[in-house]
Amino acid sequence: MIRAAALADVDAIARIINDGWRQTYRTLPPRFYDQAALARRRSMWQDLLTYPPAGAVARVAVLTEQVVGSAMAGPSRDPAPAGAWQLFSLYVAKPYQGMGVGSLLLDAVLGGQPAHLWVAQSNTRAIAFYAQHGLRLDGTRKVDADLDGLVELRLVRPAPPLSQP
Repeated sequence: MIRAAALADVDAIARIINDGWRQTYRTLPPRFYDQAALARRRSMWQDLLTYPPAGAVARVAVLTEQVVGSAMAGPSRDPAPAGAWQLFSLYVAKPYQGMGVGSLLLDAVLGGQPAHLWVAQSNTRAIAFYAQHGLRLDGTRKVDADLDGLVELRLVRPAPPLSQP
């Protein structure tokens, strides 16, 4: 089941994201996924769900009353993006990856509208997942100094072409 994220989900969301960082970004120092990072994520999601950014949508995937994934999207924070919406976060607990949970979450927060997101260059699994959903690398990259120089790539899903009469 996909439903709106609630304050009661904060711990599960933070844990799933923290575990995702630990599993995916082992080349980064542990401070990005240690207990202090988990506490920061809890605090951030508490704030995001208490005072959501204007227009933002946050959803969780629930299986047998357990949160197994989360996603958040909203109006773009990037200047002149290809789409008006940006995917800020999408994480699925490892045991549930590859089962369609991520696809359901992506559809729940973005639908088929034009959108973009940033993903670590080294995260080839995520890049392939997003490509299956019509998001393509657009050649834009940035080096995130806050993440020890992690290289991020932008994926974009443009608006469909206008049909001709």
